[in-house]
Amino acid sequence: MSGLKVLPSGRPGRGRLYVSGSDGHAVAWYDRRTNRISVLEDDQRAAVLAALRPYLSGDWTIGPPPVPTPAELLRLTLPPDLDLAPNRPGETLLGELAYGSPGSRARHRMRQELQARQRIGAELDALEEEDWRALHDVPLPGLGMLDHLLVGPAGVFAVRTVAGRRQRAQVGDLLLTVGRAEPRPDPRWIRRAAARTARALTAQVTPVLALADASRIDVAPTVRDVLVLQSATAAAVLTAAPATLKLPDVEALFTLARTRSTWSAP
Repeated sequence: MSGLKVLPSGRPGRGRLYVSGSDGHAVAWYDRRTNRISVLEDDQRAAVLAALRPYLSGDWTIGPPPVPTPAELLRLTLPPDLDLAPNRPGETLLGELAYGSPGSRARHRMRQELQARQRIGAELDALEEEDWRALHDVPLPGLGMLDHLLVGPAGVFAVRTVAGRRQRAQVGDLLLTVGRAEPRPDPRWIRRAAARTARALTAQVTPVLALADASRIDVAPTVRDVLVLQSATAAAVLTAAPATLKLPDVEALFTLARTRSTWSAP
């Protein structure tokens, strides 16, 4: 078989590599953790090996796949245009900056927001080695775009990123203020986004505000339902949280979340 493509299951360099045909359906996958190649049809073995050879390392094995879980079956039949996993942090802002025509002040703010999303997104992506899975730019009808969705041992987290701009940030029940800028309704928005996410995934979802590069963060004592994180320490806080999900549950929720049609209902 010719024309095979190798695509990552999540962020490049981590997780599985899927080998797909020209129609977008997977014909094999390479699990980097177990160093095993699973081939769906044995007569495609040579072509799959040729496509994966640049990515192989160590003593790998090849053979038929183990009995797939329901999440793996869904992933194997998921068309590329319905898969949100390849989205980069700030994907929407990248498009607006490249093809839109905002004014200079608006463009400056968009660049700050983009840098913040990329900073937080990179920290969340790095958690994949600890059995976490991250999505970026998840569409929520009626609400806009959720910056990040994180699924891991400690549960499901809906993340809104805020550019701290090396200034003091104050988080209240209803509003968030950075420096001397006008207060923003981010706490209210992320609560609504988390509730919307919980309905879509049928799971408990924690709302999160992640501030990138704030010099100081003051959180009102009445803010108990929203988790407030700061860049550089976000990963440590999340990995230290008590585990509530097993790895199969994490994979199942992540597969559901990465499917675009999951978010089409209001």
